[in-house]
Amino acid sequence: MANFRIDHYNINVTDLEKSIEFYQKALGLKEIRRKEAEDGSFTIVFLSDNSNSQKIELTYLREKEGKYDLGDNESHIAFVTDDYEAAYKLHKEMGCICYENKKMGIYFIEDPDGYWLEIIPARR
Repeated sequence: MANFRIDHYNINVTDLEKSIEFYQKALGLKEIRRKEAEDGSFTIVFLSDNSNSQKIELTYLREKEGKYDLGDNESHIAFVTDDYEAAYKLHKEMGCICYENKKMGIYFIEDPDGYWLEIIPARR
């Protein structure tokens, strides 16, 4: 059987620059690659934390109108942080914390398109 590894996760966005700014500020992700359709119909931007091969792909579709239907919003991407308190403070200041589970010691932030991102402290 062939071996597989996760390469990237896709998120469709309605305002590419606003989303890039959010992911840079909230999670420290950096743009590592961009692809523009020849006809201008879409732009794809890959973001990375530079720690491994996994990336987030932000896809902007020029013709898309309105918000994306995220259903019950049960799908999410989780991020581990080595400074949970500093991350929490930053996200509180940004006003993007949308759910906290203090008993589990985690919380979620919401990006400009309504996607939830889980923040987990590094377990020591």
